[in-house]
Amino acid sequence: MAQEKIYQITVTPTVQYLPEQSDEKIGRYVFAYTIHIRNTGNLSAQLISRHWIITDSQGLVQEVRGLGVVGAQPVLQPGENHEYSSGTVIGTPVGTMRGSYQMVAEDGTRFEATIPEFTLSVPRVLH
Repeated sequence: MAQEKIYQITVTPTVQYLPEQSDEKIGRYVFAYTIHIRNTGNLSAQLISRHWIITDSQGLVQEVRGLGVVGAQPVLQPGENHEYSSGTVIGTPVGTMRGSYQMVAEDGTRFEATIPEFTLSVPRVLH
């Protein structure tokens, strides 16, 4: 078994702008995101907590830390998936999100699963 494969979680985000909840006149841009988490490693692992870094186009950074995801701390067997949706608000039409999940494998090893950076963008703002 390759050591790097033992503790491996793949995170795939998708994002959607929510114009009906946004108010562009006052700088309120609301985005929904769905996160697909897959255990691509060889051991089961539980998602314990999350750390998000949300940055708007003016460089304002929000950090969010908390237990689990949307009230859950899922245990993923090798090959299993977990998906959830949530949202965020930023003050500009474009921003980014990135972060990590803190995981615990069935053998007690703690490791981080990287959440790759993704773009928050009002449609037709970026080409």
